[in-house]
Amino acid sequence: MTKIVNHWIGGRTAEGASGTYGPVTNPATGEVTTKVAFASVEEVDAAVAAAREAFLSWGQSSLAQRTSILFRFRALLDAHRDEIAELITAEHGKVHSDALGEVARGLEIVDLACGISVQLKGELSTQVASRVDVSSIRQPLGVVAGITPFNFPAMVPMWMFPVAIACGNTFVLKPSEKDPSASIRLAELLAEAGLPDGVFNVVHGDKVAVDRLLAHPDVKAVSFVGSTPIARYIHTTASANGKRVQALGGAKNHMLVLPDADLDAAADAAVSAAYGSAGERCMAISAVVAVGAIGDTLVEKIRERAEKIKIGPGDDPTSEMGPLITKAHRDKVASYVENAAGEGAEVVLDGTGYTVDGHENGHWIGISLLDKVPTSARAYQDEIFGPVLCVLRTETYEEALELINSSPFGNGTAIFTRDGGAARRFQLEVEAGMVGVNVPIPVPVGYHSFGGWKDSLFGDHHVYGNDGTHFYTRGKVVTTRWPDPADAPAGVDLGFPRNH
Repeated sequence: MTKIVNHWIGGRTAEGASGTYGPVTNPATGEVTTKVAFASVEEVDAAVAAAREAFLSWGQSSLAQRTSILFRFRALLDAHRDEIAELITAEHGKVHSDALGEVARGLEIVDLACGISVQLKGELSTQVASRVDVSSIRQPLGVVAGITPFNFPAMVPMWMFPVAIACGNTFVLKPSEKDPSASIRLAELLAEAGLPDGVFNVVHGDKVAVDRLLAHPDVKAVSFVGSTPIARYIHTTASANGKRVQALGGAKNHMLVLPDADLDAAADAAVSAAYGSAGERCMAISAVVAVGAIGDTLVEKIRERAEKIKIGPGDDPTSEMGPLITKAHRDKVASYVENAAGEGAEVVLDGTGYTVDGHENGHWIGISLLDKVPTSARAYQDEIFGPVLCVLRTETYEEALELINSSPFGNGTAIFTRDGGAARRFQLEVEAGMVGVNVPIPVPVGYHSFGGWKDSLFGDHHVYGNDGTHFYTRGKVVTTRWPDPADAPAGVDLGFPRNH
């Protein structure tokens, strides 16, 4: 019997009423294992209404109440991490160890939310004028929404909702319809931790659900992670409806390798960052820029390591890389490799013919490595979101920097070098929001914020960290005068208020 994933509204399961369902496949077999209910406008409205009702009390709740619930949620999440990782593997396809790592990074943001009291501290200035004090405080927005991608079905929602609800907001999550089960399990654990009904809600669906969240007058802010075209649409549409928006888009992350770098370490890092999670992550290194005469040696070292990667089902403990999420995505990724030679690249490794015995209908693709890729090639220009690594050659650091900064994306980047001066110069000159120095995937820890530049981010706030707290709250300044009992009446004064 096919499993059905329903919505979570008002603290309980809400069976889909629209009559529309989407298929969820096991990427390792290609088999449809689950149906997910797609929400109608009325069902989205019901979730927002539940969140609005819950905000009346949750927005006034104490920090101690909010954080105590989050502490209990953290303990439950830790206890059930294997179970959640199994749900991720079954629907996304990533190997179990990678899925566990995703849960661990989500836990890091829950940790941040448990200590949110530090970020929510206000400011006070006393005696700014005679017997006048000024204070600044931060207050929650109300109902906020998160729209999240398929590649991290547990981690990316946890980049959003723990901080949002710790700040006193209520939350409506619209996760990817391709791997929806993890989000429902998170909702169940939040309820078990004691979160009041309606504070966290989940609605599944497609553009109907997304567009209703973007237009609903009671949704005050929208967080999004996904491709650049959709991020631009989310930002434009939600902003036009008066909402605060943080929309994280796509990427083409470059790894610059200077001639003095440890090439073995650089090759290890390039393979790990390009092919981990089958390349389905916005922080994957998809372009290596080799400077000077090291290119041939570096490419050979990458090839030697890439050929040894074991690809197989995510629930096989020996697998290092799993399948892609859908057959359509697998075919799109393959097209970049199939067309690469015709666009001037040298195909060092071609993974398009890869399959797994006994799982022939899975969404398999092997490791692909393209060398001497021209910047005009589609494999370089587009975010492929698969296990395809492009190597580009330049003669100088300056030429490499210009190449990187010419990209419309500015999510993450890295430099590999032993030269501290070159590394310092790079981190100041490169146009990207996150920079790694001998670190290939510079995803910030939870108390620093995550976000890119240029077409990788739409909106003014990055996600989690201090930016996350500021995004989910708004500031208020209070000016107070308490007259001394001995003061004589001040009388009427129509002049400009004095501050001395």
